[in-house]
Amino acid sequence: MADETHDRVHDLLIVGAGPVGLALALALKDAGLDIVLADARAREAVTKDPRDLALAHGTRLTLQRLGVWNGLPSTAIEHIHISHQGGLGRTLIDAAEHELPALGYVASAGALAAALREAVDAAGIPVFDETEITNLAAGEDDVIASLAGAGRPAPTLRARLAACAEGGLRAGDPNVVEHDYGQHALIADVQVAGGNRHTAFERFTPQGPVALLPKGDGYALVHVARPETADELLALDDAAYLARLQTHIGGRARLTGVGPRLRYPLVLRYRRSTIAQRTVWLGNAAQTLHPVAGQGFNLALRDVWALADALLRAREAARRGSADTAPSPFDAGAAAVLARYANARGLDRLGTIRFTDTLVRVFSNDFAPLRHARGAALFALDLIPPLRNFVARRMMFGARAWP
Repeated sequence: MADETHDRVHDLLIVGAGPVGLALALALKDAGLDIVLADARAREAVTKDPRDLALAHGTRLTLQRLGVWNGLPSTAIEHIHISHQGGLGRTLIDAAEHELPALGYVASAGALAAALREAVDAAGIPVFDETEITNLAAGEDDVIASLAGAGRPAPTLRARLAACAEGGLRAGDPNVVEHDYGQHALIADVQVAGGNRHTAFERFTPQGPVALLPKGDGYALVHVARPETADELLALDDAAYLARLQTHIGGRARLTGVGPRLRYPLVLRYRRSTIAQRTVWLGNAAQTLHPVAGQGFNLALRDVWALADALLRAREAARRGSADTAPSPFDAGAAAVLARYANARGLDRLGTIRFTDTLVRVFSNDFAPLRHARGAALFALDLIPPLRNFVARRMMFGARAWP
C-alpha cells in the first residue's frame, strides 16, 4: 500500500484541509481529477475553529454552487452603518437598495469547515489528517511532498500540482511583502439590548476600527487597538470593558454583555507572486489581510473558484485537442495553466490588498485634515448613490465588482 501511494502521481495535492483547501477540493469534485488533501491538524481542530467569518454576498453564491450553503448556520447582514469617531459624516449601505436579501452573512469558521468536510468526504476525496507536509520539491514533471505525522500514508507523495491553502508567510522571504500595523485585534461575542436588527457597524477610531457584526441575536466583535491599549482592555473586567466599548459605539447599540476576549496581532503579509513551479498559494498561505471590511476569506474563495475554473478549462482543452492534434494528457501543474490563473486574479487580489490597507492607513489616525476629509468622504458616499453602489459591490464581489 505504501509503495503504491509513493509511486502514484496525483493530479492535485491540497496542503491544508481548512475552509479554503476543502472548498478547492469540492469545486473540483466532478472533474475526474485525482485529488488528495493533507492537514497537520486533527480533524476536530479544524471543525471546532471558534472564529467568525464575514461572508460577502458573492461568497454566498459560491458556497451555494458548492452545495454547502443550505443548512449552514449564519446571520444575515442587511444594513452596514459606517462612521468615524471624532468627526461628522457617516454612510449607510442597505441590501434593499441593491435588491438583495442581504449584503453578507456571519458564520462560524468551524461550522463552515464542518459542512465542507462532510461534502468532501461524501465525494470520496481522501483527506490525510494529522499529516504535516515538511517539504515540497518541485521538479519538471511533478512535486514530491515529504510527509510526517500520525496520518501519514507514506514517506512521500507525488502530484502534478501542489496547492498550499494553509500556513503562515515567513518573514524575511524575498517573495513576501510585510507591514506591521502596530495594532492588535480583540475578538469576542457581545450581547445587545433589543437584538442586532441585522445591522453591522464599522466604527473607525484613531487606534483602529471597531466592528460589530450580527451574530444570532447579538454581535461578533472585532476591536482594533494599539498593543499597549489591548493590554489594558484585556485587564478590565467585563463591566469596565463594556463601558469602554460603549464610548466607541455611542448610542447606536446598547451593549449588555461580553464573552471571553481573545487577541491577535495585525500584520499585512502577501506574496508578490502566488505561483511558482508546480505550486500555487491560496488563502492565508498567499496573503494575510487586516480584518477591516472583512475581505480575507472572501478574496480567498474567489481565488479558489478561479483556480478551479482554470484547471477545468485546461482539462477540457486537453481532452478535446485541436483540429490538428489528438487529445493530450492533462497536466494540472503546467506553467501555462498557472500563468493564466495568476493573470486572471492579479487585479482583484492586489486591488483588495490595497483597498483594505488604504482604509487602515487613512482612518486609523487622528490627523485633523484627514479627519475632516474622512467625514467628507462618508458624506459623499451617503449622498451619491452610484458611488455608494460601487463600494457595496466592491465589498460583495471584489475589485471587478461582479460575481
